[in-house]
Amino acid sequence: MIPEAFASPFMQKALAAGVLVSLLTGIISAFVVLRKMSFVGAGISHAAFGGVAIGFYAGFNPLVAAVIYAVLVAIGIEATAKKGKISEDVSIGIFYSVSMAIGIALVSLSASYNIDLFGYLFGNILAITRQEIILTLATSVVIITMILFFLKELFLITYNEELARVSGVRVDLLNTLFLVALSVSIVVSIRIVGIIMVSALLVIPGATARLFAKGLRSMIALSCSAGLAAVTAGLFLSYQYDIAPGAGIVLTSAVIFFVSLIARKSA
Repeated sequence: MIPEAFASPFMQKALAAGVLVSLLTGIISAFVVLRKMSFVGAGISHAAFGGVAIGFYAGFNPLVAAVIYAVLVAIGIEATAKKGKISEDVSIGIFYSVSMAIGIALVSLSASYNIDLFGYLFGNILAITRQEIILTLATSVVIITMILFFLKELFLITYNEELARVSGVRVDLLNTLFLVALSVSIVVSIRIVGIIMVSALLVIPGATARLFAKGLRSMIALSCSAGLAAVTAGLFLSYQYDIAPGAGIVLTSAVIFFVSLIARKSA
């Protein structure tokens, strides 16, 4: 029996998209937490607003524009931090503020108020299309396959980057690939919870998993499970109590984290 909340086609599409994104962000979240990249994720997610605005203003697919822009921002953050001799958080702050300014400027230049733009800001999972689900599926398969293929190398880089270099691991290339994967994952997730809250999906599931994980693989599995539970329960609560699905998913994820934290301390 299908629960009443998921009986309608639009809720089924929302659930399908949510499951895919929870698995994608779950595996990314484990590395974001371990590598202490939560601020990087937040910076790229907010910078994506500039890409979305460019897409709307130029008249082409805003998600494609956001992917390209977010990837360029991620690479730019890393390059500026390394070659500009400034800290990474300063580099993030620069790209974050400039990208938001570009987005706001283009919105103000727009001839008309565009409600779709705010769907990207706050999420609109209930309006997700079949084509977007297929795109999300393809993206998830590619990124998850890449991460699993380089899992040992990423594990070594995460825990000891210098040892990884000495061992012959192409650290710079893998770091760039991970930043690209992070950027694409952020943009894909925007339609689920929006630019404002997407960083929560990159941090909270991994943080929850870290409370109980005994290794990288178990942390990835727990992170994906926490994300999946948050998406499913969040959508159900949004249907029952008529709240925004994105907010419901993030709040549910936070509840799971704090309940897990209390349980961990009590054990």
